Amino acid sequence: MDTTSIELVDSEIEKINIEGDVITIYFNRAYIEKTMSDSVEITRWWQAGQLIFQNAELIGDLPPLPAICTGGDVSESVYTYRDMIPLPLKGAGRATCLLKIKDTEQVIQVEAEEVEMVMIDRPQYIKHIRQS
Repeated sequence: MDTTSIELVDSEIEKINIEGDVITIYFNRAYIEKTMSDSVEITRWWQAGQLIFQNAELIGDLPPLPAICTGGDVSESVYTYRDMIPLPLKGAGRATCLLKIKDTEQVIQVEAEEVEMVMIDRPQYIKHIRQS
């Protein structure tokens, strides 16, 4: 695979855990797209995962969870990823996220010094998508 990324739109956020300065966002179903060079198809998968922020601070209140994400930004160092998270993701330096929640104006906003996306179990195949 040349690229693998989580598509934030429609990914399912199960809960958020805050322990000291560590904030963990639990995805019970993160949607993943995998592409290969020179291929006209993308494969779609789902997998559980944890977006872990170290030396972190939650900005604002948490929305009711579980919830469906409708997109947002995740950044690490000088890179900002809109509506997606590249895999693998692990970075030190300024890290933030602003995730939008379906059917509400509330967001999940975190500012931190480190971020890592840890995938759990095995990815589950959904389908092939032909690019035009």
